[in-house]
Amino acid sequence: MNTAVETTEKAARADKKTAKHEKKPSFFKGLKKEYKKIVFADKETVAKQTVAVVIMSIFIGVLIGVLDMVMKFGLSFIL
Repeated sequence: MNTAVETTEKAARADKKTAKHEKKPSFFKGLKKEYKKIVFADKETVAKQTVAVVIMSIFIGVLIGVLDMVMKFGLSFIL
């Protein structure tokens, strides 16, 4: 029984030694590998999303402007 524990401990120490001597991957190689995983949108998708953002921005701007005028009118009526 004692020999099995010693053998396991020796194997664990050997694994640690080999793990220390393994070469770590280069930062730039890892960066290049991750960059290849990126999927960029096509022109149609970018154009559709851009139009949606511009339309929503105009809509929200107009909504804020209308609410501002309503509040100004309400406050001037009260005061």
